[in-house]
Amino acid sequence: MNCSKIAAFGIAAAIMASVFGGCSQGGESTVSTLNATVSDNSQTEVPVKPEYVAKYTLSNENADEITRRVYDLICDNFGTYMFSCQQESTWMSSPDYEMDYILETTGRLPAMRGLDFMNSDFDGVVERSKAWWDKGGLVTICWHTGINGYGYQESKDDVPDFDKLLTEGTPEHEAMIANWDKAATALAELRDSGVPVLWRPFHEFDGGWFWWGKGGGKNFIRLWQMMYDRYTNKFGLTNLIWVLGYSGEVKDGWYPGDDYCDIIGSDTYDNSTHVKAWNKLQNITDSGKPLTFHECGNVPRVEMFERDGCLWSWFMIWHTDYIKGNNKKLLNIVYNHEKIITIDELPNLATYKAGDKITQAAASEIVSGQ
Repeated sequence: MNCSKIAAFGIAAAIMASVFGGCSQGGESTVSTLNATVSDNSQTEVPVKPEYVAKYTLSNENADEITRRVYDLICDNFGTYMFSCQQESTWMSSPDYEMDYILETTGRLPAMRGLDFMNSDFDGVVERSKAWWDKGGLVTICWHTGINGYGYQESKDDVPDFDKLLTEGTPEHEAMIANWDKAATALAELRDSGVPVLWRPFHEFDGGWFWWGKGGGKNFIRLWQMMYDRYTNKFGLTNLIWVLGYSGEVKDGWYPGDDYCDIIGSDTYDNSTHVKAWNKLQNITDSGKPLTFHECGNVPRVEMFERDGCLWSWFMIWHTDYIKGNNKKLLNIVYNHEKIITIDELPNLATYKAGDKITQAAASEIVSGQ
């Protein structure tokens, strides 16, 4: 990586808030730990780790320390750099089919891996999420599911009765909740393993093609808030960063509120920078939440994002034919651009503090698996 990229990255991370505005800031976003020392009977003092004071505020005030650190990292760099992200597939030659292709084409790996609980692949997603986190990367998970489970086809074909779905005690409600709880259990395993998740359920909700969007905005808002409450309060999922993912249209009347999400985004496959959606998303809330381009096909040149004034928090290219449909030369340019963060440029996520400089590794270290 060239020196200008290293220097620019560290400086921008330190001054992010003054340059762009970033996420909502709050003075009481801390993780509760004893800020003292503990003595045993012999009066030997044992130092206790001081509390981590987060710069930016998550919707869940009880979010755990590592999740707060990751959110600080995202907010610090929003508007100046974009994290690279790639959605995986699981039905090709290897679960790393897309990652291997990117590494072969660019010499780098994405900062973030996209996974999907589709077809109840809870164990597999948990395993691969842990492995990617241990490699030093970020994790985002979506979920193609029917009302009561299964995969992509059911997510589109199911036609819900929202009056029954949203009424506690009905068989329809109980069956839906039972399915949700399977995902919650998997997310809890990641929590217990210290893995934060950029959680993107019910994506493209305002498009109307998935069952969760077929009841209109009001029913969707109730559905989203119901999941948020259950996952946050019943399951204690303190490792989630909630990503609200609109379709390309970004329709009015679907926003569940600032207290129920942390990042908002939109997607398109029209090969543009998606600036029209960027402008709409900015008008949804004045909370300063980061914006993400959570699905795309061909990623444009970085200079086009800069020209349009829409440096998203991250872009995520979809799997299989979509990533391979990108021009190889352009993909290489994008992944090696000084404005794009790859996995080798991520800091130690367990110790990151807002404003920290980024410690970068050479591309050769990734190739050799270090």
